[in-house]
Amino acid sequence: MGLDPRTSNLTYSPRIATEPPTPLDDPTRRRFEAQRVRDTEPELALRRELHRRGYRYRLDRRVSENVRSRPDLVFTSERVAVYVNGCFWHGCPDHGTAPKNNADWWQNKLDANRARDEQTDTALTDEGWTVIRVWEHELPETAATRVAVAVDSAR
Repeated sequence: MGLDPRTSNLTYSPRIATEPPTPLDDPTRRRFEAQRVRDTEPELALRRELHRRGYRYRLDRRVSENVRSRPDLVFTSERVAVYVNGCFWHGCPDHGTAPKNNADWWQNKLDANRARDEQTDTALTDEGWTVIRVWEHELPETAATRVAVAVDSAR
């Protein structure tokens, strides 16, 4: 609710698109606050598997002045950028879900995430990078093989 200065009446003012909705309850709030940005379980599993195979990489490093996001793993000399995407946050076609509460806000948020991912992929590819997107549900061995093939072919 907001105050309309022209009439001094209370009016509904829509949320700003970037303002997150208020969680329904404390457990929901705590669950969202606990979401990790880096060092997630799927990312750690992929890193362990790649390291076990002898691959070395940089972590969470910015690779382009034109792209704000930082890949989770970077093979600098091979120009391979790896993102480990959560199924919910990046709209996995197999496991992505749409929340029922604040559905419009979440739909806009998740659509914006997918659009940003596409823009990032395009910008990095245009700069000569190979971009690999790994879903959190992928087996670490399978994902590591995809990454290894890209890195080996770039060498």
